[in-house]
Amino acid sequence: MSPFDFPKTLARLVSEWENECIEFKEASNDYDTDKIGRYVSALANEANLRARESAWLVFGVSNKTRKAVGTDYREDTARLHGLKQQIHQDTKPSHGLREIHEGQFDGKRLLLFEIPASPRGTPVSWKGHYYARSGESLGPLELTKLDQIRAQSPAEDWSAGICSTATLADLDSTALAKARAQYGQRYATQAASIPDGDDAAFLDRAKITIKGSLTRTALLLLGKEESVHHLLPSVGEITWKLEGEERSYQHFGPPFILTTSHVFQRIRNLRLKLLPFNQLLPVEVDKYEQDAVLEALHNCVAHQDYSLHSRIILTERPDRLIFENAGSFFEGTPTDYVLTERSPQHYRNRFLTVAMRTLGMIDTMGYGIRDMFLSQRRRYLPLPDYDLSDPGKVRLTLYGRFIDENYSRLLLARTDLPLPDVLAIDQLQKGSDRQIDGETLKHLRKDGLVEGRKPNLHVAAEIAAATDEKAGYIRARAFDDRYYRDLILEYLRKFESGTRTEFFDLLAPKLSDLLGEAQKARKIGNLLQLLKKRGIVEVEGTTRAGVWRLSKTTPSAD
Repeated sequence: MSPFDFPKTLARLVSEWENECIEFKEASNDYDTDKIGRYVSALANEANLRARESAWLVFGVSNKTRKAVGTDYREDTARLHGLKQQIHQDTKPSHGLREIHEGQFDGKRLLLFEIPASPRGTPVSWKGHYYARSGESLGPLELTKLDQIRAQSPAEDWSAGICSTATLADLDSTALAKARAQYGQRYATQAASIPDGDDAAFLDRAKITIKGSLTRTALLLLGKEESVHHLLPSVGEITWKLEGEERSYQHFGPPFILTTSHVFQRIRNLRLKLLPFNQLLPVEVDKYEQDAVLEALHNCVAHQDYSLHSRIILTERPDRLIFENAGSFFEGTPTDYVLTERSPQHYRNRFLTVAMRTLGMIDTMGYGIRDMFLSQRRRYLPLPDYDLSDPGKVRLTLYGRFIDENYSRLLLARTDLPLPDVLAIDQLQKGSDRQIDGETLKHLRKDGLVEGRKPNLHVAAEIAAATDEKAGYIRARAFDDRYYRDLILEYLRKFESGTRTEFFDLLAPKLSDLLGEAQKARKIGNLLQLLKKRGIVEVEGTTRAGVWRLSKTTPSAD
């Protein structure tokens, strides 16, 4: 990023003098913070209405003489920059100061407070009140201006915006090579038609650029770290921070196709041990599964509301990971994607999500959330939690420690439990304040899976022990064929294709131990043929060595 030119910026602001987006103050050391907050609200809203990226509050210039007089406001650097957090806390949606520029002019200390425009469709308030300017006056945001901001369409796809000053030289060569390799694996035929070294043709074909022009999507996924200034005033940054007895942090910028994996490498991914009842050998599982962590992180990148000028934050605590991205949950609720086959119809950043799908970073059918839940279930860990209480933020918690070992032992022994039952029991282990509805509770009581009375319900210890003793029976008996068909279809949705060998590796451990290897292979072949007969899947090549895929129009697997 080019360094901030203090004299040039100051000269430009003075030449425009005071308007609705610029305010000059002499400002002493005790200048009222509350008044600064009101100016932030007013100037942010005015910048929005005038389609400016930023507004400015200048300390140390006389409003009467238009000359530099200097300011002694918060001369201590730490205290000065602490103002950012103070402003951020009392603005809604969380807004504030992009930067505080401190410099000298004519031997006098001046401060330039850079204030980003309010997000499209969302006015910024200070302590619950909206402010605006009329000439040099500060007052309430007029109803006409409020309506004008709220009427703005949020449907504009930020990620498709063209960065007119960016060129191919702003892209990272390693990231570009990675993108071409990913694209080649997924779309071999299309990739073969692109000449080697023709990066512009590849980027257009992969829907990362538009007619050769670099988009914000291109810079987020493939841009050099030093090219992030093309995205201003938006922020392209992921912050990993470690909390607990040890504290640490690191910021990661583009290219996200590479740096999200670097973020994962910072996480302390130990092995967890769970001791089943009446056994001496523990079951070991990874604390976090890489695919689940990257799925969560890539979802943050794809669904971040970049107009809110916030970074993505991944907080690592001893027992969990917390992912935070700006913006509301865009369509539906997380439960919709866990318990049903819902697919999103709209995307906040459609251009970005399509590019990430093309590069194999996410899917766009809504399976990613369900996959994260299934990953936790497979490893007998608490299920993920979504916190949507703040309308301007999505917070996802991914657990890396057992909470109630009765719950985990139950999952270890009862791999056939329906996912709705697992969700309900997971709620119980997380505390009595997470209640479940009466019908579900009645069902769980009937199956002996819970005990106690509200509000002190918990997973039944006796059933956990009993089911563990029956684990041999569970492994020996056959599941319903629909279960295995669903696993095949889930595999094809996620990976797009599969072979007989891959399906054998997937299903053989789950088939009855009473079946031999040849019998298991024959059963899997029969399952595939049944799906083919029903028009659900199709095969390229010979039946045994062929590649299986979902049919273009997939009917029900029932």
